[in-house]
Amino acid sequence: MQKTTSVRNLFLILVLGAFTISSCGIGSKKKAKSNVTGWNYDDKNMGNFHVTKVKYPKAGPGLVFIQGGSFVMGAKEEDVMGDWNNIPRRITIPSFFIDETEVANVHYREYLYWLENTFSNDTAIMAKCLPDTLVWREELAYNEPYVEYYFRYPSYNFYPVVGVSWKQAHDFCIWRTDRVNELNLLQKGYLKKDAVKKEMKGGGADGSFNTETYLMNPDLIQGKSKPKKSTLQDVNGKPRSTIRIEDGILNMGYRLPTEAEWEYAAYGLLDQNPSPRVKESKSGEEVRSNQQIYSWSKNVNGLRDNRVGSWQGKMLANFKRTSGDNMGVSGGLNDRAAITAPVFSFYPNAFGLFNMSGNVSEWVADVYRPMTPSDGQDFNYFRGNNFQKYYKGSNGYERDSMGRLKKTDISDEEVKNRTNYQRNNVINYLDGDSLSGASYGYGITSLVNDKSRVFKGGSWNDRAYWLSPGSRRYLQEDQASSTIGFRCAQTYLGPPEGPGFMDGNIFSSRKQSSKKKK
Repeated sequence: MQKTTSVRNLFLILVLGAFTISSCGIGSKKKAKSNVTGWNYDDKNMGNFHVTKVKYPKAGPGLVFIQGGSFVMGAKEEDVMGDWNNIPRRITIPSFFIDETEVANVHYREYLYWLENTFSNDTAIMAKCLPDTLVWREELAYNEPYVEYYFRYPSYNFYPVVGVSWKQAHDFCIWRTDRVNELNLLQKGYLKKDAVKKEMKGGGADGSFNTETYLMNPDLIQGKSKPKKSTLQDVNGKPRSTIRIEDGILNMGYRLPTEAEWEYAAYGLLDQNPSPRVKESKSGEEVRSNQQIYSWSKNVNGLRDNRVGSWQGKMLANFKRTSGDNMGVSGGLNDRAAITAPVFSFYPNAFGLFNMSGNVSEWVADVYRPMTPSDGQDFNYFRGNNFQKYYKGSNGYERDSMGRLKKTDISDEEVKNRTNYQRNNVINYLDGDSLSGASYGYGITSLVNDKSRVFKGGSWNDRAYWLSPGSRRYLQEDQASSTIGFRCAQTYLGPPEGPGFMDGNIFSSRKQSSKKKK
């Protein structure tokens, strides 16, 4: 995943802090006013500057809220593979959203259906986005039925999509963002009702909706509409025809989770440290009583329930128990899945996420480096930044063949005077660049390069060792496998305990007076 200076990242300023609505405007008919100028908000006689009431991003369809915190990222058991790529280290993850399940075949087929209709079955676009069903083939196995039927046959509708490369998963996230925001604007009257019909009747790049294009240059979007009634007005007091970031209406955008986010979510450590979201305690005690190995654990033995006759002895994930044993024996199948299983199979972890151990491994956003866990930042750790900006030609912003705004790398000259970064591409920062002195010799001494992407979690065809969320492997971003799928994430901004809570500690004692006693 490339972090850019794009509007998708500018969603991070949805909650405005530059202006504060004074108390006189809350809950009364008086105009809210600025505490820095005294001018009224939403007053056409004073410029009609609109400030949306404080709101927080809502989870898009399919997402679950993950309360952030600190945890020990890295291997939790002996490094039996001898990879030496996973040194345990404490880091902090801010709260975020992530898919409840892996993306299923039916979801990816919905994506292809939209592409087929919008781009009139353009062969180049379809070839770029179709999953590779040949990943099921083996030289000494009969897997042809999976090649032909796994992705499209109704029996497998809700099985996780596989054969999708990292690039394809990344593009799916962009498409999903656009469809969620397009529906949002349709429902609020900012797009015409027939916009989707025109779009899906061969609308092509110029006729398709894209969130970044809409925000940066709305004139490139067809089918815009101006609601008859709207609280959003222009400087003349007339209803606005477009939505802005500041309005807090558009979804913040789907993306692949970072490796740190995925691992944190997989462990589901919420149950070990009760918080205001858990009834047992009003506040957490910052204690990790156990360091678990798998995502379903609630105690050091990995058992969810110790009562006789409960779940003891049951397979809590879809994996390969031993050589030649993918599902047990007839009449006593252990995980009841020869290959993958439906995305809602097995028991969810403490965050309510399914199959974070087993079923399919999952792509994450990061570029792979063996030493990143020790090199990276201890807050929101991630490797893969390639900072970009929108390309602006002589005729303004331009769209590519997929209808997205064209981008170009920020030059090193533009950032040479910055103190926080001085290069646009920092994928190999401290590990593979000239300063580090590290060299991987892709194709000669290793398979690691700047296109090597991390995937996490064990799969239906993996032994138990890989089920630990701390394990990590990599594959080239343009390659795919029958054992790798993905799920999406979304950034969250606001109180870390979630909407409805407060930022910072709130004390019940009397407010201290700033005035001195006479």
